[in-house]
Amino acid sequence: MNEIEKRLGTQQYLRLIGVPDLPPLTSPFDPGYDPVTLESHLDQSAHLMATLKISMACWQIADEAATRRKIAAAREHNVPTVTGGGPFEVAVAQGQLEAYLDLCAGLGITRIECGEGFTELPLKPQTIVKLAHERGLAVQYEMGKKHEGPFTEESLNEAIMRGYRWLDAGAVQLVVEARESALGVGAFGMDGALNTAVADRFAEAFGFDIAVFEAPNKPSQFAFLKHFGQQVHLCNVRLEELLRVEIFRRGLHSDAFAIPKLRPVRPDHVNV
Repeated sequence: MNEIEKRLGTQQYLRLIGVPDLPPLTSPFDPGYDPVTLESHLDQSAHLMATLKISMACWQIADEAATRRKIAAAREHNVPTVTGGGPFEVAVAQGQLEAYLDLCAGLGITRIECGEGFTELPLKPQTIVKLAHERGLAVQYEMGKKHEGPFTEESLNEAIMRGYRWLDAGAVQLVVEARESALGVGAFGMDGALNTAVADRFAEAFGFDIAVFEAPNKPSQFAFLKHFGQQVHLCNVRLEELLRVEIFRRGLHSDAFAIPKLRPVRPDHVNV
């Protein structure tokens, strides 16, 4: 084995076979793992994470020291953390939004997710974003209801208009609801099939830098990547599924290699 072969690493090899360098485009989901497990995933895959969602409300009942340890581990890897929309909705419904924001800021969270998935929101986006910004918290907004089935033409138009209002108020991203099933919710039909026309409406309205699509399982993840290609931003991907999503995105998965928009372009010559 010559000296060049000894020095060849995975990144150089990926360039040789035509895999493009991509920014982090997946926001995985910690469903409540122990700190050691989360730290190991960060060691392995932090460079692939756009943000990290810290569980649902699990972090609120876990030992607080463990929660702080997980948030600190993400910060050490330069991965922004975001809380889910459910805890936000509960806090508003219980009249404790400011206490919730204080808690998130005190724990070192980067961003909160706001939404109206299972409650009605009496406060204006500007009010909420202002309160969050006063505490150093960024805001993203989740579009779609959790219990009202797939988007209709009316609910889709309403979601897009709400998305514009939240962006005008200072939100940094918009999340398209899919729950944990991607079945009969948001852009997914009762059979779990992706309604590409609905997904296209969000992409066309906001672009991939702003619109983020929940993709909680293999069929939903592959459907978005097959339809949109490598640049689509996915979230609510379980930590243990992150690498699988990213090899599919890069055309290295056996089911993706035959898809022209995903398959690596074989280079004539690449300097490594």
